[in-house]
Amino acid sequence: MNILLIYPEFPDTFWSFKHALKFIQKKSSSPPLGLLTVAAMLPSTWEKRLVDLNVQVLKQETLEWADMVLISAMTVQRESAQDLIKRARAAGKTIVAGGPLFTAEPESFPQVDHLVLNEAEITLPLFLSDLGRGKPQRIYQTDEFADITKTPIPQWELIDLRHYDSLSLQFTRGCPFNCDFCNVTALLGHRMRIKSTEQLIAELDKIYALGWRRNIFIVDDNFIGNKRILKQEVLPAMIEWRKGKKGCLFVTEASVNLSDDDQLIEMMVQAGFTQVFIGIETPDDAGLAECSKSQNRNRDLVSSVKKLQKMGLQVMGGFIVGFDSDDETIFERMIQFIQESGIVTAMVGLLQAPLGTQLYQRMLREGRIQNSYSGDNVDGETNIVPKMDLQLLKKGYRSILDSIYSAKGFYARVRTFLKDYHPARHAVNVTWHEIAALFSSIFEIGIKSKERKHYWKLFFWTLFHYPQKFPLAITFTIYGYHFRKVNELHVA
Repeated sequence: MNILLIYPEFPDTFWSFKHALKFIQKKSSSPPLGLLTVAAMLPSTWEKRLVDLNVQVLKQETLEWADMVLISAMTVQRESAQDLIKRARAAGKTIVAGGPLFTAEPESFPQVDHLVLNEAEITLPLFLSDLGRGKPQRIYQTDEFADITKTPIPQWELIDLRHYDSLSLQFTRGCPFNCDFCNVTALLGHRMRIKSTEQLIAELDKIYALGWRRNIFIVDDNFIGNKRILKQEVLPAMIEWRKGKKGCLFVTEASVNLSDDDQLIEMMVQAGFTQVFIGIETPDDAGLAECSKSQNRNRDLVSSVKKLQKMGLQVMGGFIVGFDSDDETIFERMIQFIQESGIVTAMVGLLQAPLGTQLYQRMLREGRIQNSYSGDNVDGETNIVPKMDLQLLKKGYRSILDSIYSAKGFYARVRTFLKDYHPARHAVNVTWHEIAALFSSIFEIGIKSKERKHYWKLFFWTLFHYPQKFPLAITFTIYGYHFRKVNELHVA
């Protein structure tokens, strides 16, 4: 059987980094990890091809080749997924779909022949069994959570690694916390499920054997959910694995209480972790209480961020405005927090209520759900009726983005970060992509753009004061270029 796995296109968003990727001659930030893992679960006798619409076009002859089309998508990919389904339907193909988008709203896709929902380790074998007997059902779903120690290594051979800036790896699923706006626990539960250390190292070995030397994003929603296992088994194994190797530095997501554990931070840095995304959400304690973000309360969040950065972990931050407790002062307080903390990669969105979350259920009871959830955190829209006047909220939100992504605000924040950040020394490969990015930044930002004055000030300031951090400073100028492009698209 010929199986075509297709990943829909991402729109131009904060996290797409489309405007930044062109500087390093890459087409997408990360490959479709879910589809690559599903491919490894399919019968080995089947012929498989994978088309990622973020890096290539779907040719008609490729579609004609397929006996069955498998699609996976996140909510933000809805529009592309719908177009793809129409095209596959017109070609007379059997369509199988799964992933977060289809799990959250299966009723929205009547044209899909078979919906394999929730975690594929459980539902995909049921579908394959019924398919083999010639009696496949339309919907496969489960309330159970998979044993991910049985999850296979993704079938990386199906993609061209050269198109991507980073590769992805999943070590855990689930999150122990209870943030009411987050759909992670609705999809994956509160109990932390963990792969074996042997699985993790086997995945790293395969990635390295394929010649990969760039960043690896460990996509866990909270990598530090089980600190004991990390300290006793996982991080020591990763530290040992990295000995004698160049590149393959790690990025992940974690809760802010990571800053409370010096030993854990030091081990992560030694293992090659350089960046961590943290959901800060808001500097307002009432807002944190409202959304049940208990792990962020009763602490100096700026100090927590600065500690992580001083110990070698660059913090990327997620922020939200539009809580019921927010008043007109939140916008300026948010700007001040972001600038003071030195979080260069700061994503600020209006509060949205994804399907399946506690927030969605509360808003539904109160009659405050007004449209569909876009899945784009920075599109300047919300699917709830806020307590604050909507126009005032949108105006304040715009003021935040206009400030933090302005050349003045952004470059000031980069300098704050570079002063605080004490990176570990890791062996890395400098490729022609990085050299090309430097010259592209000089031309696009240092010569052509309106922010060129700020670019050159940072350029020489970093060379004179922190020459070892110069490559990172240039990277940030490229990030800033992307953020301003997205801000102009969605909010300006």
